Amino acid sequence: MNFSDLTNKKIIDISPVINTNIAVFPGDTPFQREELLSFKKNHHLELSTIKTTVHLGAHTDAPSHYHPDGVTMENRELHYYIGNAQVIEIEGTPERIELSHLKDPIASQRILLKTNSFPDPYQWNDNFCALSPELVEALSQKGVLLIGIDTPSVDPSNDKELKSHNTIYINDMAILEGIVLKDVSPGHYNLIALPLAIEGSDASPVRAVLLPKD
Repeated sequence: MNFSDLTNKKIIDISPVINTNIAVFPGDTPFQREELLSFKKNHHLELSTIKTTVHLGAHTDAPSHYHPDGVTMENRELHYYIGNAQVIEIEGTPERIELSHLKDPIASQRILLKTNSFPDPYQWNDNFCALSPELVEALSQKGVLLIGIDTPSVDPSNDKELKSHNTIYINDMAILEGIVLKDVSPGHYNLIALPLAIEGSDASPVRAVLLPKD
């Protein structure tokens, strides 16, 4: 990936804007931002603090989120989150996506699934598409390092076993959830979605972007 002249490249932002309306899992901590200082109040600068779940908007789960032996966010290797990526649209709206639902063959180490099943990041819905463990296994066998999806989770919202999360753990893959692919065409890109090195954290919000291939 050549970053020497990004000014002439179109950067496609696939992260939702974070505000107090953004949807989080029911029962999780919603995003809150408090102004401590403000020009509007005749202070000398703007200063604010936030309180929020780390599973916010476009985010990556650390392995510690879904396995007791998993590493926390600051110990996660970064190569998963930067490099070649392929956006693939799926057929239908299955509860769990199988390999047969993918419209295109796998041809990248990072696969981003466009399901269109969580259309509004600011309106929660439970019936989004998730991954099947069999799909995770198949993608791992094809050399995939990261699976991204335009929904809040790679497992259904009511799944307590976290079958796909744990299959991802077994295969040493990475997760990118909550991305926005509505206006992104299927095809090949470069992905940048680096997590923050939050000590002890089970996840991190990311600013996920795609760079079209030359």
